[in-house]
Amino acid sequence: MVRSLISIEGLLFLAAPVFGNIGYPPIPEDLTTPFQVRLAVNGQNAVAIGWNTYKALNESCVTYGIAPDKLNSRSCSTSSTTYSTSRTWSNVAVMSGLKPASTYFYKIVSTNSSVEPFLSPRMSGDKTPFNMNVVADLGVYGKDGFKISKGDDIPYTQPEFNHTTIGHLAATLSDYEVVIHPGDFAYADDWYLKLPSVKEGQEAYQSILEQFYEQLAPITGHKLYMASPGNHEADCSEIRRLLELCPEGQENFTDFKHHFGKVMPQTFASSSSERFAQTQSEKARSFAKPPFWYSFEYGMVHVVMINTETDFPNAPDTQTGSARLESGPFGSKGEQLKFLDADLSSVDRRVTPWIIVAGHRPWYSTGSGHHCQSCQKAFEKLFFKYGVDLAVFGHVHNSQRLLPVFNGIADPRGMRNPKAPMYITCGGAGNIEGLLHIKHKPSYTKFAYAKDYSYSTLKFLDDKHLQIDFIRSSTGDVLDSSTLYKSHSVPFVTQ
Repeated sequence: MVRSLISIEGLLFLAAPVFGNIGYPPIPEDLTTPFQVRLAVNGQNAVAIGWNTYKALNESCVTYGIAPDKLNSRSCSTSSTTYSTSRTWSNVAVMSGLKPASTYFYKIVSTNSSVEPFLSPRMSGDKTPFNMNVVADLGVYGKDGFKISKGDDIPYTQPEFNHTTIGHLAATLSDYEVVIHPGDFAYADDWYLKLPSVKEGQEAYQSILEQFYEQLAPITGHKLYMASPGNHEADCSEIRRLLELCPEGQENFTDFKHHFGKVMPQTFASSSSERFAQTQSEKARSFAKPPFWYSFEYGMVHVVMINTETDFPNAPDTQTGSARLESGPFGSKGEQLKFLDADLSSVDRRVTPWIIVAGHRPWYSTGSGHHCQSCQKAFEKLFFKYGVDLAVFGHVHNSQRLLPVFNGIADPRGMRNPKAPMYITCGGAGNIEGLLHIKHKPSYTKFAYAKDYSYSTLKFLDDKHLQIDFIRSSTGDVLDSSTLYKSHSVPFVTQ
């Protein structure tokens, strides 16, 4: 069987408690055994599947079909990539020709893999209700997911699957169809809190990544899991003196590019009958740079994943940005903003009435010191111009729901047909750095929570009603629920 999908018990990896002996997950006898399996929307009738192995593959293949015993289709690629400090290779194949919203089964070609189910994507324009989960800032360290004290050994804390957010996502697989994760995976770059040496640092980093992505695999191996970058993928730390110690896997989003780069999609071709929309969509596709910025469509929603870390003026993770992590660029000058302008302008609300944009760093938030002003300057006017319905962020380690707001002023229409985007923050999923207490709330704050792990569920009820729930991970209780109404009466919004 695929180890990542066996069972909860099968996901508990032993971490060596002895200093100087990094607690890597054990290497299997069959080095083609697939680990860290992940699925993503790849097109209107296609799903990309990625997985890691402990050896390079000459050919990466998957078989798939409509029944466990009818895996009549086969897809292969020659893509098997790694980097110098990694123990594993990232592989990918694309399952195409899928009927929409149908149960399929796949088996990664290996002597040690199993048959697993997944739901193929809904076609653009399908108005069937569905749920999409949102998590950000998610890491795994021990049975509680993280320890408040930064004195914990890294990575010697034995990881367990019942990390509350990952555990609840796995226990409720039938309740949602897609997950979006706008940045910050594993928190492996926090190795420096206990391990100062270069050698142990890079080994600790890789060990944490392997443990985290394997624990996430019961979700990512069955559900479409869409990723974009955060600051913890960029470099060692936002501490200048540590940058010279950075192993290769931590520099400039190296692991993130290998793990998600060929799994995330290029922007979809337009489903609109309007030539203008098709032209703008083609332009956006030429500017897309997955996994950093791209878009996809699923049923009645158009989702845009953006990069708040690099590739716009004074972006935080660049050499001159506030974090000064010397990362990027990944496109030519202005390319991400050209992509966003073209992509948002191409959305035909008759086909996909809802527009969701997800990025990592927010510019509206409770507390202070977490407002990305350069992000706001780069993105907010485009959000408003093209009538983005909901903006989703992380970075701040709690959950927040704000009223629709533009230029610091709440939309007077509130939740009923506002012109401004509604904003939520979903950074309370849990990681070693802990939750960030709520200090002060802007007047447009409607919900803020930092007492326990939490995440959000977006319920697309119909083409006019979007329900946003915040879920307490440990209990499944609904902490906050609201419904956004949008008439979506104009096919192409320009405000």
